[in-house]
Amino acid sequence: MRIENKSIREINSLFQKKEIKPSELYKQVFENTAQSESVLHAHLKLFEEDNLNKVKLSDERYIKNKSLGLLDGIPIAIKDNINLKGYETTCSSKMLSNYISPYSATVINKLDEQQVLYTGKTNLDEFAMGSSTENSAYGLTRNPWNTECVPGGSSGGSAASVAARSSIAALGSDTGGSIRQPASFCGLVGFKPTYGTVSRFGLIAFASSLDQIGPITKYVDDTRIIYHSIRGFDPKDATSVSDKPVIIPSNKTAKVGVIKELMEEGVSEDAKNEVEKIIKLLKAQGIEVIEVSLPLIKLAISIYYLIAPAECSANLARFDGVRYGLRADGKTSYEMMERTRAQGFGSEVKRRILLGTYALSAGYFDAYYGKALLARKKMIDEFNQIFKQVDYLISPTTPTQAFKAGEKTSNPLEMYMSDLCTIPANLAGLPSISIPTGLSKEKLPLGVQIISKALTDDSLLDFSEMIEKEVAFKEEPSDWIK
Repeated sequence: MRIENKSIREINSLFQKKEIKPSELYKQVFENTAQSESVLHAHLKLFEEDNLNKVKLSDERYIKNKSLGLLDGIPIAIKDNINLKGYETTCSSKMLSNYISPYSATVINKLDEQQVLYTGKTNLDEFAMGSSTENSAYGLTRNPWNTECVPGGSSGGSAASVAARSSIAALGSDTGGSIRQPASFCGLVGFKPTYGTVSRFGLIAFASSLDQIGPITKYVDDTRIIYHSIRGFDPKDATSVSDKPVIIPSNKTAKVGVIKELMEEGVSEDAKNEVEKIIKLLKAQGIEVIEVSLPLIKLAISIYYLIAPAECSANLARFDGVRYGLRADGKTSYEMMERTRAQGFGSEVKRRILLGTYALSAGYFDAYYGKALLARKKMIDEFNQIFKQVDYLISPTTPTQAFKAGEKTSNPLEMYMSDLCTIPANLAGLPSISIPTGLSKEKLPLGVQIISKALTDDSLLDFSEMIEKEVAFKEEPSDWIK
């Protein structure tokens, strides 16, 4: 097995034993990038030259047995809505095409402490609004498993980079499934932590009550390592939590619920079969599995597409050409703002701003946004009641395998259905993970999603790793992984 296919812990062990240097791994990762990037377009900007001195210092630390942790010398890709000081942060939008970040996000500062190497900034749906990475102002990203297909979104560039081994892992952001859905489409592990356990400071906001930074990796243990490195209370983030983690008892005594509403119409037979496969594995381990019902899940997309656009309408109001970013010409300040926003935002962003502004407008606030908040609270109550019966919930991660580029761009409602299974965890602020479990009839990856109670992130990772070992998913996109 080539080194870039190994886990972070295995790579670190090779570094420690001096069997390979960080600079050799770094060279191999960028050789992979040279092979894949022109076809996949996973990265918007590559930092190969920027890290040459840093990787030499990493080599020296391992030679002297003074490494700074498991992530020292590990190449990680960063989604381009996370601020990295001195570099462009565009959110894949013309609006921020000339924006250079004056500061780094808290998660970047935490990774810097371990001397992580950043491969570059990855492509995304503009301002993280999309499920396919087709909404980028800089072109679509393709799926390494089949380049006619999308990698998912909005963290599609991050997922594609890990799948093609042009990074060992990546950071993404998840507002309604934007880590888990592309991870599923690309045969990877995608983890959305409990809301507030990872600082959002330095993440350019889409919907503030839903956004969460998390990792996309090849293995659950890699996810654990990165999550432990980036989590923690941050006084700069008003939504950051300082509560202690909650531990679920042994995996062997865990009780698992299969979400009935996510195994019905609208979900492909291939996706359902992956869940059934996991149910059999769990039962063989002596774990009790029952069917549970969460009726409000059927309203999750409707709730989400009132709350998320409303918050995006407020958050994106700052992009007006006055303070930073794009500025169009205009005879008056009003005309300048109007032209700036018309030229700077793409069609999907405009669609969501209009939706959100309408939902927040006088005469409609109570009828739409207010009712969506009430429905969200009832959904959270449903989850709380279900978690009195079970420790974990499982479902398909996505209703289908990865779809072809262009297949859903003319039908926004059909595109929105891609997040049918992932949105509920964001609305409830729960930790949720997607792990790859098999391939569809067309040989494209499928994943199973596991959800647990708030703050049980570590237990969720342990439980997912147990399933990962039982499934033993070994398939890789053959065009890129030699």
